[in-house]
Amino acid sequence: MTVITNTLIVATIGIGLIFTVVTVIGVIRLPDVYTRAHAASKSATLGVLSILVGVFFHFWLNEGHFSIKILLGILFLFITAPIGGHLMSRAAYMSGVKPTKHTVGDDLAEVVEQAKKEKL
Repeated sequence: MTVITNTLIVATIGIGLIFTVVTVIGVIRLPDVYTRAHAASKSATLGVLSILVGVFFHFWLNEGHFSIKILLGILFLFITAPIGGHLMSRAAYMSGVKPTKHTVGDDLAEVVEQAKKEKL
């Protein structure tokens, strides 16, 4: 049982480490604020969640301590991290940050223009 438990813990923490490295590469290499925010919010969320799941399994299966605090941390992070990334991208868009020249479409432009017209 110990080998299976430790394998599960190492696998989840290893997956979290891989997603975290992907986040770092994405933030460094991607061309504009929108793609960087996407990389940071999605893969960092999965990376930290996987690491927290590994920590939860360690305390629960090896130490015999069922931690509600870690589960609440996982839930809180799962809900707030993608929303934070979305809000940062929306704030960058509203403040006029231009996307890269490789961007194909801008679906939000119509909605913003319509909202401006309705406000007047």
